[in-house]
Amino acid sequence: MTKLTRIILTCLLLSSLLVACAPAGQSTASGERISFTSDRSGNYQLHTMNADGSKQTRLTKAPANDWYPAWSPDGTQIAFHSDRDGDFEIYVINIDGSGQRNLTNNPADDQYPTWLSDGTRIAFQSERDGNREIYVMNADGSEQINLTNSPTSDSGPAWSPDGMRIAFSSDRDGNIEIYAMDPEGKGLTNLTNNPAADWHPAWSPDGQRIAFTSDRHDAPARDVYYRICVMNGDGSGQIDLTDNGADDSWPAWSPDGTRIAFTSDRDGNWEIYVMEADGSGQSNLTDNRHDDMQPSWTP
Repeated sequence: MTKLTRIILTCLLLSSLLVACAPAGQSTASGERISFTSDRSGNYQLHTMNADGSKQTRLTKAPANDWYPAWSPDGTQIAFHSDRDGDFEIYVINIDGSGQRNLTNNPADDQYPTWLSDGTRIAFQSERDGNREIYVMNADGSEQINLTNSPTSDSGPAWSPDGMRIAFSSDRDGNIEIYAMDPEGKGLTNLTNNPAADWHPAWSPDGQRIAFTSDRHDAPARDVYYRICVMNGDGSGQIDLTDNGADDSWPAWSPDGTRIAFTSDRDGNWEIYVMEADGSGQSNLTDNRHDDMQPSWTP
């Protein structure tokens, strides 16, 4: 056996070992899984699938409703909110379905978790002060702090990849706009600033752009429906990505920033779609008669 042959055989062996050691249902390539919410089991539960829509698997199996999955930065856990305690609380679960833990525990609704990029903190929405506010806590649920302290409604936080800003929706100017602030609740900036309602912000992996949901429309006579839009991180360059007469919402970027998953009801029920980051190549990933929504792409 020549030296070159031994090298080739060694490389093939190492490659096969890497594939064999990958957990069942996972690809060795990053960005191959999407978690989402579905009612296909009779109530809303968390599911996962490959990024091409294959291997759709149920993750949670509670008698209550589980919503809005958010992958931890290391890809080992998913945060979500659930009404299994009678009101919405923030939970976390390992990606194999084990280790479910309640992070918030109060009579008010806590929803829409988003992770800091180093995995140490989670921002979320809470109604414990009588209205919706943006809170932050440690990843174990400790040290829960109100960041917005506003009499208006602040909801749906999204942490920027560099950890320096949190985008969220607020009606403090009379309609729902997307704002950004620093992790201490300071430096508040209105990013969208238009007569339409804008919500569900999602940062691109490089932090340069924000995808979001909007009900803006181009002509007064046109029906109002939700569409996916994108803008630069400072609010400039706002453009539509979807415009098809259906409601499109909940954008989520792929790890490499080339694609966006989202929810659409264009087929008569909510489905998970994916498109290129410029809005082209839109395709249905889930394609069933149940409601599938709120995609979250693995880091």
